[in-house]
Amino acid sequence: MTATTTPNLLVLHCHDLGRFLGAYEVPTVVSPHLDALAAESVLFETAFATAPHCSPARASLFTGTYPQTNGVLGLTHDPFGWDLNDPSSHLAHRLRTVGYRTELVGVHHESRVLPDDVVAARLGFDRVRTGGDRDVVVERTADALDRAAATGRPFYLQVGFHEPHRTPSHADRPGVMGFLGETVRPDDSLGHTVPPYLRDDPGAREEIAELQGAVRHMDEGAGSVLARLDALGLREDTVVVFTTDHGLALPRAKCTLYDPGVEVALIMRVPGRAGWSGRRVPDQTSHVDVLPTLLELLGLPSPGDLPGHSLVPVVETGAPTRTYTFGQLNHHIYYDPKRSVRSAGHKLIVNFSNAPLAMDPTQSWVHRSLPADLRGPSVASSTAVELYDLAQDPHETRNVVADPAYGAVLLEMAGALLAWMSETGDHLLTADPLSDRHREALAFLARATAPPQRPADPGRSGVTAGPAAVRERERETA
Repeated sequence: MTATTTPNLLVLHCHDLGRFLGAYEVPTVVSPHLDALAAESVLFETAFATAPHCSPARASLFTGTYPQTNGVLGLTHDPFGWDLNDPSSHLAHRLRTVGYRTELVGVHHESRVLPDDVVAARLGFDRVRTGGDRDVVVERTADALDRAAATGRPFYLQVGFHEPHRTPSHADRPGVMGFLGETVRPDDSLGHTVPPYLRDDPGAREEIAELQGAVRHMDEGAGSVLARLDALGLREDTVVVFTTDHGLALPRAKCTLYDPGVEVALIMRVPGRAGWSGRRVPDQTSHVDVLPTLLELLGLPSPGDLPGHSLVPVVETGAPTRTYTFGQLNHHIYYDPKRSVRSAGHKLIVNFSNAPLAMDPTQSWVHRSLPADLRGPSVASSTAVELYDLAQDPHETRNVVADPAYGAVLLEMAGALLAWMSETGDHLLTADPLSDRHREALAFLARATAPPQRPADPGRSGVTAGPAAVRERERETA
């Protein structure tokens, strides 16, 4: 790009990928096209979604706001029907108002699912064509690029791949969910990478092989889109972003606030700007940082009320990234309100209901992958408060909330989480609690951040937490 060029923008995204790519050091995944893109881009090694499931995560990505603010607290298709409070906050609308030609192909899941022409009018797209498996999306994207090249106007093209999301496809295996498209085949050509939070057994390896095949299938589609961009001579004038909505659709990942549920691939190729090629940024970033970053790269002003921060200074001047990333879950297939805050070294999760420890994201009646820490025939209810030392326990298996050695950390993290919930107008702070667990969660946040009323007992940390501790303190101050 030259100083006088108005850049185009191509955003490629997919379902349920997490960071399961070769570029993210997963050795058994065949993803040469996205790996090549990463090699000539900036790869953010520790990027996170704002939510561990589809619609709220995408709403944050395309509006630059948290679900508590934009209104998408659950899935946007029927029968759930969550929707953006302000559809004009979508990136497409912002770019169309300044002259961009805007088009959406494939997955649309960030606002109420309605007919394509209605979605286009509401979000600011000139044209919307939703649905389709990989080959349909690639064909429609090629057509969109051809038309965009012919107009000479700057364009914003948003392309969503369904893969590697699961969908019913195995007629010969009733009840088992597979992947979209008859051409998708399992891939274990390089072996299996079973994530450490799963049991490494034959069932998990079978499912991982399917996942690896679906990622390879999606990667080929992304490669076809990038090749068409090059063939049209648009490469040097187009900012390219690749990302996904949230973590892998595996137990203890998707639909949880553990790192595997909210971790995302985030790759940005920015031609003509120093520092944007062959770089890896290790510090944590959030999807809410993407929109302000893109606006700056496109030479456009960013609204002052966005919670995220442009990553341009991080890449070009070495400026520090954010201290905390935040996550939330409200409604997926049932109501399971959770909030989290993550620093470089610790993660705090507060659970506002007595739902199971981890919602099942597999969409399968036959479970082939099981959590490594499953200790019985069923999944236990979550505890009120979870604190993890990520340096000592990167897979978040040992809850240290009751360990006095972490009292100062707990105070810091609880304060950060409570402040964020207040800043976002989180409904969990104002809604009338309907359960004892909700009251316990609010009591923990209030008491953990309150100045001490009396000297602490010698054998106790300065901050206590967890259901029993909260009840004890309530009795003490009653």
